[in-house]
Amino acid sequence: MSVIRGARERARIEVTAAIKEEARRQLAAEGAARLSLRAVARELGMVSSALYRYFPSRDDLLTALIVDAYDAIGAEAEDALARTAGDPPHARWVTVCRSVRDWALARPHEYALIYGSPVPGYAAPQDTVGPAQRVPFALIAVVRQAHAAGLLGEPYGSALAAPVRADAARLAAELAPELPVPVIAALVSGWAQLFGLVSFEIFGQFNRVVHARGEFFDQAAGALARQVGLQPAAVLPTE
Repeated sequence: MSVIRGARERARIEVTAAIKEEARRQLAAEGAARLSLRAVARELGMVSSALYRYFPSRDDLLTALIVDAYDAIGAEAEDALARTAGDPPHARWVTVCRSVRDWALARPHEYALIYGSPVPGYAAPQDTVGPAQRVPFALIAVVRQAHAAGLLGEPYGSALAAPVRADAARLAAELAPELPVPVIAALVSGWAQLFGLVSFEIFGQFNRVVHARGEFFDQAAGALARQVGLQPAAVLPTE
């Protein structure tokens, strides 16, 4: 019986992967708003009722694609973090940011699914929250390391308006209690600006404006690092 169950599970994994792959192809061709389970089933030579056993609704399929995209971009950021262990915090930050841009440029339609226009009628469930946090947590990890090593300087704009300070204090308590509240506010700003930079490039706002886009991005990412208190000259102590 275990052999039969194993074969069935492998078959289910393969069919699920094929459904997602076809759905991604349709995202690229038609956009998320026009994703159709019937169209996916037709392209795979399946009857709709069979596909519904894997994804009961369009929203279930969209959620699976969104989680996959967040996990993929998060894994890139975490891999960049791991590769740069021991590097200066400023350089680690820029490398993590660059990994986000590289992933987005390679998979613009998946990026658009998670950072583009909302899909009409779709509300993301709680399942997407954890995967969506992987990139910001990678950035927080860089800042935490710098803070622990005594290399974190004053963030830009450390004088916060009371409502901003309250938000930042709440986030600090939830995410990184050891970091100063102004640093948390600067991190939120840096995270938002990172994806603003990437989105401007992916969605064409830099056309006929920025030509040296890789160099421009690296310079902007370095400025975001300084904004949160990471200085280029700061070097981690050796063991």
